Amino acid sequence: MLAVRNLSISFRMYSAGLRQHEITPITGLDLEVRAGELVGIVGASGSGKSLLAHAILGILPANARTAGEIYFKETLLTPDRQKRLRGKEIALIPQSVGFLDPLMRVGQQVRRAAYLSGANGSAEAAQRQVFRRYGLRDEDAERYPFQVSGGMARRVLVSTAAVGQAALIIADEPTPGLHPAVVAETLGHLRQLADEGRAVLLITHDIGAALTVADRIAVFYAGTTVEVAPAADFQAGGQALRHPYTQALWRALPQNQFVPIAGSQPPPDQLPAGCLFAPRCPHVSAACRAARPELRLIRGGWVRCIHVEG
Repeated sequence: MLAVRNLSISFRMYSAGLRQHEITPITGLDLEVRAGELVGIVGASGSGKSLLAHAILGILPANARTAGEIYFKETLLTPDRQKRLRGKEIALIPQSVGFLDPLMRVGQQVRRAAYLSGANGSAEAAQRQVFRRYGLRDEDAERYPFQVSGGMARRVLVSTAAVGQAALIIADEPTPGLHPAVVAETLGHLRQLADEGRAVLLITHDIGAALTVADRIAVFYAGTTVEVAPAADFQAGGQALRHPYTQALWRALPQNQFVPIAGSQPPPDQLPAGCLFAPRCPHVSAACRAARPELRLIRGGWVRCIHVEG
């Protein structure tokens, strides 16, 4: 459904004295998601998760420069094609319920999404059907966003993506600050969409929550994919995981060893020449610092590390 190949994104910036410089928050990033699959994207803040979503949708700012390729249904996503598909075949569930129009009733917002995405039948019938599916009443459609709870607003956002014919749904941090029951409900809705045959990308900081619904987990670090692993590999002490950063991320969770690692993710204007994780890696060698490793298929998962053996 979606294939991202060697994607890099740079921004031309101006510093003090109007000096021009360039930062590269995404470099050499690769990712695939299939129909019927939910792929979780995890990583630290600034690792490129939300930026990837914007690149897929074609909503990067004017000072962005991109390289690499993004394919949707095996056809290259050009700017014109992104514009045609955005909100129709490719739908976004944004981070915040603040993206709902505060001056428009929630039912009207879902009906508008149904109309734009070409839902079968009337937009009003489609809105009522999707509301029933997600436990929203007919009278809720007449409420404004400030008149519904946070969980209800989250269900409205999911409804705007589910009401149409979108084949790819990108959920960008859909659960921050929500009650655990609402988190489980929201993730369950995304799993349902994948089970219907759609492709779902779940961008999140909560790796534990992602593992409850994801088929695979893609781990980002400093703007690149360091590992894509089956969700089943995230268990016990993380011995089945391949990349040292993924292992460290897993062990840092409170329910595991809660062990932090030294150092921090490099900023996009100070990326090391070789492996991006090399300055923090316990297995670093001269070869790691010489060149950035390619993604390799090892033990049923993809990893960007020269030290991992099959």
